[in-house]
Amino acid sequence: MALLPILSYPDSRLRTIAAPIKTITADIKTLAADMIETMYDAQGIGLAATQVDKHVQLIVMDLSENKDAPMVFINPKITPLVTEKQPYEEGCLSVPDVYDKVERPNKVRIEALDENGDAIDMEAEGLLAVCIQHEMDHLNGVIFVDYLSHLKQTRARDKVRKVLKVRDKQQLDHDRKVKEAQATPV
Repeated sequence: MALLPILSYPDSRLRTIAAPIKTITADIKTLAADMIETMYDAQGIGLAATQVDKHVQLIVMDLSENKDAPMVFINPKITPLVTEKQPYEEGCLSVPDVYDKVERPNKVRIEALDENGDAIDMEAEGLLAVCIQHEMDHLNGVIFVDYLSHLKQTRARDKVRKVLKVRDKQQLDHDRKVKEAQATPV
């Protein structure tokens, strides 16, 4: 398994529409496993293939407390089961450190395939319903900040740039220290 780089907002590749998966191959299963590892490493609860620059209809999620119940959704389709929408505070691995309320139906039906090609047909409420809709948006080139005002989108873009700049600096500092440690004779 491998950790995959996660695209950050406003990267235009996040706007790519994902293609349906025709056949569940070993490569698709590996991608799903890599996405699960990447999601756990990033401390997320959901990840769409679009976010790791793979433009196929694949979503992984794990809403369990112990991070031991990963779910894989291939070619997912959702149907709202209620007309009213409820606000839910969302965040996104592609929009680090930005959180805001988004209104979505609180109950949906999910139809998909799992990584073995078995059919999934379930009703979801609460966090699972919100999370699957959030990840489905990614497959359709939509990011949760698209639901926010123009001002909040601008603030989100600026905040992501600052977060990435800090991360880059921390990585450079870490790499420099590792290099210095390797160059020091024992």
